[in-house]
Amino acid sequence: MRSNPAARDVLVVGAGLAATRTVAELRTAGFDGHIHVLGAEGVPPYDRPPLSKHLLDRTAPAWLTDELGVDVAALADRVELDRPARALLLDEPGRPGVATDTGPVRADHVVLATGAHAVRPPAWPSARTLHTAADADRLRAALAAGGPLVVIGAGWIGAEVAGVVAAAGTPVTVVEAAPAPLSGALGARVGALTVPWYAAAGVELVTRAPVAAVEDGGVRLGDGRRLTAGTVLAAVGARPATGWLGDTVPRDASGAVRVDERYRVLAGREPVPGLWAVGDVALRRSARHGWVPGGHWEAALRGPEALARHLVATDGTAVAATVEPPTHDPAPEVFSTQLGHDVVLLGQPGAADEVVVRGDPTASTGWSVLWLAGDRVTAVLVVDRHREVGPARRAFGGAELPRVDVAAAADPDVPLRTLLSATPAG
Repeated sequence: MRSNPAARDVLVVGAGLAATRTVAELRTAGFDGHIHVLGAEGVPPYDRPPLSKHLLDRTAPAWLTDELGVDVAALADRVELDRPARALLLDEPGRPGVATDTGPVRADHVVLATGAHAVRPPAWPSARTLHTAADADRLRAALAAGGPLVVIGAGWIGAEVAGVVAAAGTPVTVVEAAPAPLSGALGARVGALTVPWYAAAGVELVTRAPVAAVEDGGVRLGDGRRLTAGTVLAAVGARPATGWLGDTVPRDASGAVRVDERYRVLAGREPVPGLWAVGDVALRRSARHGWVPGGHWEAALRGPEALARHLVATDGTAVAATVEPPTHDPAPEVFSTQLGHDVVLLGQPGAADEVVVRGDPTASTGWSVLWLAGDRVTAVLVVDRHREVGPARRAFGGAELPRVDVAAAADPDVPLRTLLSATPAG
């Protein structure tokens, strides 16, 4: 595919995984115009999962040039890693752009890939967060000073950090306001199945415990209890880094911008000419899953391929007649190491879905969970069963959600591969 001559230049706003992959995929898709990258951290692109998974044993950033073999500096025409965008400019038709401290930057196409930022409630100013390499450096220094660690939030990142730090011999307490870990992602019933992991890893877990205050030397809970801490980590989630957009384009309650299947930013039902978004900032429209948040590594890794392919074949307002309808619709995917257990979540569980647990969560052989809407599988959780991840991922490769025999779904003797590949009778 050759570059569309109407697209002379592209501005990529952001310098993380989504931005790096966007630059690489633009070149792969045949874009031979000018690419300009604006970053905000002042360092080359690096991978974020090791910040929590390898907090103590991998202290240098995992540079994407080493992790992916992609050198943004070699592929882009201009890279400015310490020039953050301050505002989005849509006042000049056909030339969107951004305002920066040193003046505006415009292009035929602007790709929003500014990632996310960790949430820290204003009432917890002394709590640390973990989202950047600088955050990791500060957290390591605080832990080295000694004292227990209190992690607020039993989500993906909170559990990863708790497991790593406890394994190094530091006392760790995890405080969660919900009834169980991962309640937001998995629901309280499935999240409760991970509770025994905490004690087994030497981590104290306190649930149904909202935090009233983060104080010098500890955390005060809503019921008056006080937990002593040398370090407090706020691990209560992340939000798309889109505050700089203001009201130039619509954003949902989380701050994400809605994009269509081609990753074009939407204002209502129509795409904004020349404006795209990918990674953490994007809420993608999916034929199978509805609106899919982009806040995980897989979205930043895989989304740019589809974005780039469509960008080089469009003038930003309408897809060229030669472009095929979108077929890129990957299932949402999260992978994590939770207190010594490998966890993969594929799909998007619904609050009203039937939950089917397959296998014994207390056994060492692993287990899985299906979320069902009728006989349709909306999501699959795989725990410590690597061989089941591939079949689960392939099951979401069709145009519709996979179907299963509901009667057989709870039978652990029916392999997940067989269950997901079978067509239910009737």
